[in-house]
Amino acid sequence: MTKSNPLSRRRIIQGAAALTAGIAAPALLGTRSAYAAYPDRTIKIVVANTPGGPSDIVARMIAAQIQESTGKTVIIENRGGAGSNIGMGYVARSEPDGYTFLLATNAFSINPTLYNSIPYDPLKDYVAVTDLANSPNTFVVRSELPVKNMKEFVALAQKSPDKFNVSTPPIGTSPQLQAAVLKAVANLPKLEEVVFKGGGEALQALLSNTVQMSSGSLAPAAPHIKSGALKCLAVSSPTRWPDLPDVPTMEESGFKDFIYPTDCCLLAPAKTPPEAVKWLETESLKAVNAPGMKDKLYQAGFVSTAKGADACWQRVTKEVKLFHDVIEQAKIPKL
Repeated sequence: MTKSNPLSRRRIIQGAAALTAGIAAPALLGTRSAYAAYPDRTIKIVVANTPGGPSDIVARMIAAQIQESTGKTVIIENRGGAGSNIGMGYVARSEPDGYTFLLATNAFSINPTLYNSIPYDPLKDYVAVTDLANSPNTFVVRSELPVKNMKEFVALAQKSPDKFNVSTPPIGTSPQLQAAVLKAVANLPKLEEVVFKGGGEALQALLSNTVQMSSGSLAPAAPHIKSGALKCLAVSSPTRWPDLPDVPTMEESGFKDFIYPTDCCLLAPAKTPPEAVKWLETESLKAVNAPGMKDKLYQAGFVSTAKGADACWQRVTKEVKLFHDVIEQAKIPKL
């Protein structure tokens, strides 16, 4: 039997390695090239509410700025309904290819406790992209209603409980949750909640005198407060809103720990390529910090909360437990 030549074996192995490298290198280069070209088609940001609400306002402002700075096409698609669950479930099931994202509000963290069943897992089906902005929530009434503050409204509603109701955005949003908590802590069991598909529609119900109060984000209400058509009784934020220095916070109005902002952030389906997430994280942070953008957000009733993916995810996951405790303590029925 002839012994094999170690040198020959070495040459065979080296040749195979070289061949493998020759095959793998173009594939690797192709992958890197594909990532370098991202995005090469339209990016879609899904808003899980109807047009005109706070999340829609923020989404359109950020999308327009990203388009302007990058030349890439970014569109908004509204998928409201079922307390935002339709839109959030849709994005969770979307192809994680880096071209479909979610503009989420606090409903993302509220719904896991508020509903018996939801079409997404908040901790498994998504990854964070960026925190964008938030807006203090408000309680507003028509200017002719003879009340000056929340205490006077509560007294009036307790005196004539069948004459008062409150409009809110979808079930599961922080304005809807704060209305439910108000009913519990202010002893207003007959204060009927009239729920709409979006914050814009909820506010319109007040403007058309269909309801007596609206619970919602400051953003859509701000121009009507400034015009004098509506009166803001309180903001549910830690501090007063600078443009409304005479409007007290809910805590100043005697409602302890009554803090409910509307936070807006970008999320991506789990397994979205990290390179795509990083691109949108970078560009959306640039958009929020672009010259004049913070002022535009402020004039619309928002403050910038521009933070990257890690800080965003930390806030969102913390809120899942926070809102669970709020809902349980207020004994709000599950849906």
